[in-house]
Amino acid sequence: MVTDPRLRKVAEIAVKTCLNVKSDEVFLVITDTETREVGEALAEVGFEIGAEAVLVIMRPRTRPSEEPPKPIAEMWSHVDVFIAPTKYSLSHTQVRKRATEAGARGATMPGITKELFIETMSVDYYKVKELAIKMKNVLEKAKNVRVTSPLGTDITFSIEGRPISADTGILHERGAFGNLPAGEVYVAPVEGTANGVVVYDGSVSGIGILKNPVRIEVKEGFAIKIEGGEEAEKLRKMLASVQKEEAYNIAELGIGCNPAARIVGLTLVDEKVFGTIHIALGDNSTIGGRTIAGIHLDGIVNRPTVYIDGRKIIEDGRWLI
Repeated sequence: MVTDPRLRKVAEIAVKTCLNVKSDEVFLVITDTETREVGEALAEVGFEIGAEAVLVIMRPRTRPSEEPPKPIAEMWSHVDVFIAPTKYSLSHTQVRKRATEAGARGATMPGITKELFIETMSVDYYKVKELAIKMKNVLEKAKNVRVTSPLGTDITFSIEGRPISADTGILHERGAFGNLPAGEVYVAPVEGTANGVVVYDGSVSGIGILKNPVRIEVKEGFAIKIEGGEEAEKLRKMLASVQKEEAYNIAELGIGCNPAARIVGLTLVDEKVFGTIHIALGDNSTIGGRTIAGIHLDGIVNRPTVYIDGRKIIEDGRWLI
């Protein structure tokens, strides 16, 4: 039983406001041994609503985007709603993609802790949705993107023909998917079109807040050189662990839309920070791309300037739309 009233309050926001779980629905909560306190609070709210709530606890995966065990994969295809507070992200797994395509709606919460859950979910998600939809509408007509930053980012790529997704936190429609906490707009750049330099200076998935910037040279859609000391070495090792060329693919452009978020060293929260962008490496098959890599790592860029088809829409982190 949940004894912390703060945890109970935000669990109710997630289950009732964000997911709109109903009493006649099958509600799956996927968690692991490191995040089970959050998972149990979410399941408890589901039980009290009267939903057919199912709580499953697994061992933590070894990296972001690693598929869950087969029994969980099987049950995931037979639910109406899901939520997944886990150590590593299940967002870009094939089983999550199949469940969403089958009509399940839900959210993933990679790396969440009790305290971060309490802090980050206390926000007006209808305001977050308003900002995300505004940015989504601007990007939907774009073909070419350029991103620069004070520390040396200068990268261009095409998003022509790619779907633009808004992670609003309001997941009421069949097949709706996002993160909680929410607040970003994202798109998969067209494979092979990215060229230039990306400099991460906020945080990186699996590493946390950066003490030193990580500089990535990009050619024809792939990261070809990663520099920046200890943090760069960690990033190289994570990418090499999957033993796939696809791990180095420029996978995603994301734009933070949550004014209440701040950089804390957890990608789930950091990538939502208003005034930042993130560029990911690896898998984009779950967000409209063609690359299956078995890994998806995001890096945060502070104070970005963003151009679409030559029009400046963000300047030094300030929205111009």
